Amino acid sequence: MSLLIRMVFLCVLSLSLPLIAQETEKNVPITSGDKIAFLGDSITMAGGKSGGYCKLVIDGLKQEGIEVEGVFAGKSGHKSNQMLARLEKDVISKKPNWMTLSCGVNDVWHGPRGVKLEDYKVNIEKIIDKAQAAGIKVMVLTSTMIQEDQNHDFNQKLLPYNIALRELAKKKGCLLADLNQEMQDRLRAFPEEEPKGNQLTIDGVHMNPYGNFMMAQGILKKFGLPEARVKEFETGWRKIRGSKRMRFSFKLSLEEYENIKKKTGKDPQAFFNGMIKAKIEEILK
Repeated sequence: MSLLIRMVFLCVLSLSLPLIAQETEKNVPITSGDKIAFLGDSITMAGGKSGGYCKLVIDGLKQEGIEVEGVFAGKSGHKSNQMLARLEKDVISKKPNWMTLSCGVNDVWHGPRGVKLEDYKVNIEKIIDKAQAAGIKVMVLTSTMIQEDQNHDFNQKLLPYNIALRELAKKKGCLLADLNQEMQDRLRAFPEEEPKGNQLTIDGVHMNPYGNFMMAQGILKKFGLPEARVKEFETGWRKIRGSKRMRFSFKLSLEEYENIKKKTGKDPQAFFNGMIKAKIEEILK
């Protein structure tokens, strides 16, 4: 009887899997052959590198059988006015089907050199209008935190900017990935004994691997992928080389530097990098 039950269960499971896949595909508004533009600042610029959130979004869709092309349009330090100015060149001219919009951190973080709330609203609405007029579907991303403390002055100033994004997304019929809320939720989930400060970022703003996971997963969920499935992607993402970078610093005198170069016949930096790489690979075996 036990064997019979197992056989029936396996038959039901095998029949239901194609239906689950079809249901997932039906709920995902993006299809193979589509092109996604990622418009943003330095967070998005880094997101286009190995292990960055933009690359992870593309990988997650690929794992669901949806092959898409990425247009990486992040530029360091950029605010809403600058993104509006380069929208045609960096996004619309590339003819994407979709655009994610990540904007707001620098508008607040740059203080007097930032963009006032009313001007920010105008800029964001123009960006969305121009993209939609070009036939591009838009997903608005709320701005991630500035320092990993919601009570920080920067995050309090960011509140109305994110409120504006939520309102504009609703008004314009855009998908909305509330990454600010995702980030707050993730930070609260870290164990109390974990050191505070750089749990999702490397410097309070720019994402570390865990922050990139958070951003990519938030976007993929809004594209209609089931949350449980999106969480599974982390297993593969943890194996991506380049998602975690390490820097080593060692002080030498000029005489020591010249002696090492003479004895090894190599540039000391390259020589020691090779030694460290070999040792790391040995440890990982």
